[in-house]
Amino acid sequence: MANAKKTKRKAALIGLGLDTDGHKRVTKGDNFLLVGGTHETHEVMTEQAIKINEKLKARGKQLETVSRAEFDDIAHEVGLKKLPAK
Repeated sequence: MANAKKTKRKAALIGLGLDTDGHKRVTKGDNFLLVGGTHETHEVMTEQAIKINEKLKARGKQLETVSRAEFDDIAHEVGLKKLPAK
């Protein structure tokens, strides 16, 4: 029987700012990538991504191991709003 390799799960937050002021912005961090947006929008996305990482660390979790419900709670705590299902 061949050795079965376990695939390690990876997760990342991706933020896309759809408003623009003519500048191109890209920010990479631990498990996140943020692209676009005005200065203000990009700053807000960056703050929220950092806060999510801080809350995960405080709970002793990693993005790829947290449950969807727990992620939703963390996202709500940092000010993200869940869009209603269509």
